[in-house]
Amino acid sequence: MNSNNGIDLQSLVRKYNVAAPRYTSYPTVPFWNSDQFSEKEWSSRVYHTYQKSKKAGISLYIHLPFCESLCTYCGCNTRITKNHKVEIPYIDSLLKEWGMYTAILKEGAPLISEIHLGGGTPTFFAPENLAKLLAGILSKAQVADDASFSFEAHPGNTTYEHLADLYQLGFRRLSLGIQDFDPLVQFTINRKQDVEDVRRVMQEARTIGYTSINFDLIYGLPKQSLKTITETIKESLLLDPDRISFYSYAHVPWLKPGQRHYTELDLPQGEEKLALYTLGKQFIQDAGYRDVGMDHFAKPGDELFIAFQQQRLHRNFMGYADRYRPLLIGLGVSSISDSWDAFAQNVKSVEEYQKMIENNRLPVVKGHLLDDEDLIIRRNILDLMCKGETNLAVGLFENESIIKRLEKMVEEGLVLIHEDRVLITQLGRSFLRNICMAFDLKLQNSKNEKELFSQAI
Repeated sequence: MNSNNGIDLQSLVRKYNVAAPRYTSYPTVPFWNSDQFSEKEWSSRVYHTYQKSKKAGISLYIHLPFCESLCTYCGCNTRITKNHKVEIPYIDSLLKEWGMYTAILKEGAPLISEIHLGGGTPTFFAPENLAKLLAGILSKAQVADDASFSFEAHPGNTTYEHLADLYQLGFRRLSLGIQDFDPLVQFTINRKQDVEDVRRVMQEARTIGYTSINFDLIYGLPKQSLKTITETIKESLLLDPDRISFYSYAHVPWLKPGQRHYTELDLPQGEEKLALYTLGKQFIQDAGYRDVGMDHFAKPGDELFIAFQQQRLHRNFMGYADRYRPLLIGLGVSSISDSWDAFAQNVKSVEEYQKMIENNRLPVVKGHLLDDEDLIIRRNILDLMCKGETNLAVGLFENESIIKRLEKMVEEGLVLIHEDRVLITQLGRSFLRNICMAFDLKLQNSKNEKELFSQAI
């Protein structure tokens, strides 16, 4: 298999299939300097960022960690339980945390531009309890005219009542976790839903009035093959979602022991895994979806593609977004917040989270305060991720070392460099994470030999 410029693609895959960040932030979490971080400084940055960006409003991420069963592929922070009595106490903690942030902002009703419910499984919660949570959040907020409210849903437990209640509160987008339709793959990763579950949820959502439905699909799962990925993509395209996120499976068993339920021998790797992606991407694009960034595809009329066209696409801890808001506040266990010049992450244990809330403490446990160098690199990496190019002229440091690291990639046809402009080629889009690594000074200067990230391919 050769690329168009004569470079052997198989050799590129072997070379660049290394541990690499997904760059939902810069610096990436393992390289945060939490020693310089404090709750007081974080609160100050939140306040000042909001004061400078009031008219833009806040992006709000709410982490709902509970699931009734463990999907063994999952890399998220989850709590497995069938006890639904956990719902109300957790919601009470979330509302109290939101109250702490509105106090920091010194504004009774801050403007909200975006809400996303993530998990875990947000639809683990009863519809009336989700309504209680959102009503409590919105009682202390204004909603922007162009607000975007979305939630993640498991097709197997999402009811008409979930969809209807959240629609009444302003939700118009949902993301369905499909992953794979093949029975053997589903059995191996302990996730069960069938095409009929998905079709029912989509028909109900369309009837109610939802305007954007996303499918999450994963390539590289155990027992996947070209045949199974073909069937999954074909079934997905027949269901006609507005967006498709086609993620690379992140195998990190040292972080997620559930992934030890199968072995590396069960996983398609390297060239075989890239072939799954290449085939799936071809099917998706042939069906009319446009490539808007790493792993993400959208119909031409969808807001995500329009944002990509207008060069206002943004990438954060939730993935790609059709808007940039300087202040992202994360509520709930393990949630990460972003004030552009600082990051903060909440504690990962439900019990510790609720205890800190009870003691009227903001539940942040670590973070990073970005210096001028961090901010410049962050902009470069964001531009590469969202626009496919960047301008080194915005950085007055380390440009020579970055260009030196890119020289071989230029020879291989992955990037083009013209004066200060770095442009990712069509071939290079498959190696986007590797290209961003050339800009990542924290990673380049690291002496850390521990496994930190999943493989790039």
